[in-house]
Order: sequence, then structure tokens, then C-alpha cells
Amino acid sequence: MAGLTTHVLDTMNGCPAAGMAVALYRIEASGPVQIRSLTLNADGRGDGPLLTGADFAKGRYRLVFGVAAYFRARGVELPDPPFLDEVPLDFGIADLSSHYHVPLLASPWSCATYRGS
Repeated sequence: MAGLTTHVLDTMNGCPAAGMAVALYRIEASGPVQIRSLTLNADGRGDGPLLTGADFAKGRYRLVFGVAAYFRARGVELPDPPFLDEVPLDFGIADLSSHYHVPLLASPWSCATYRGS
């Protein structure tokens, strides 16, 4: 099914990043416009697709992951300012017949992403 999903894995603790805040923006010519915000569930995922149907449109998007707030909530002592705070990830949707899965692997000191399936 075509659409957009995300998933975050906490690589410091080896678990899904349950409770992490995520915001989704569409990048317009005038700047980013927030489409939605969510808190990841126990599996480190949103409860359903972030974009589907008529909302799933070609364009540039940004996911912003609340990495520092998540790790602080887990009791991790972070410097001030943290090395990674909010992690923005810009990506494009070009093929409306495809599913776009944007996972993030995160620790307080590193992150990585890829186009998932």
C-alpha cells in the first residue's frame, strides 16, 4: 500500500524508541509547514501511516525526531546542549505508487537512516 511510515530503534538500549516525539513537515517554497505530530508507540512506530490517500503527495518532506528528550526521559544524562537534540531528516516523495518507510536508528551520539520497505 502506498504511503509514508516511520520507525525508530534505540541503538543505545537495543529496543524500539517508544514514546519518542516525531513531527512531520511538508517543505513548501515559503518554508516548512507542519502536517502532524505524534508519539511513537511501544514498537517505536506511529499508529498507522503518516500519509496516505489524498494526503500522500509528491514533494519534499521533513521528519523531526525528538532524540534528546527521548533519552532524557529514559534517564540518560546528557550534556547541555546535547550532541543530538532534535534530528531533522529531509527526504522526497516522487513515486505515488510506492510505499516510503523512513526508519531512524538513534543513540545520544549517533543516528542513521535508510529507505526501508
